[in-house]
Amino acid sequence: MKVEMTVNGEKKVFEADPSDTLLDVLRRNGYLSVKKGCDTGTCGVCTVLMDGVPVLSCIVLAGKAHGHEITTVEGIENEMREFAEKLAQEGADQCGYCSPGLVVMVYALKKMYSNPTEEEIKKFLIGNLCRCSGYQGQMRAIKRFLGVGE
Repeated sequence: MKVEMTVNGEKKVFEADPSDTLLDVLRRNGYLSVKKGCDTGTCGVCTVLMDGVPVLSCIVLAGKAHGHEITTVEGIENEMREFAEKLAQEGADQCGYCSPGLVVMVYALKKMYSNPTEEEIKKFLIGNLCRCSGYQGQMRAIKRFLGVGE
């Protein structure tokens, strides 16, 4: 089947099997920042935006993305660079495998909340797991990126 979507501002048509996930289709077509982690929607590594809302691409069937706008980390490159700098400054940039999903989530958080509390940040990011960095450095970097107080 053909699946039409806009990826990072570009209209695309992809070939997909009915059982393909959005993650499968994106990776097969060169969007390699979208990582495969748990395949159960629990780790956040595969997070992308669908019409501006974070979704776990490993549990969204590709057909459900038909006609929608998909944003990967490449589509928010300026924000990615700014946030990556803050992660590095806080010593929270370890292996980077989970970083694209985290960047997408933090970007969405910034769009949805004007001045989130630490509890709101934690609740919003509860599904984004990182095995390397621990979470304190990430939290400091997130707060700096969002411009909210310690």
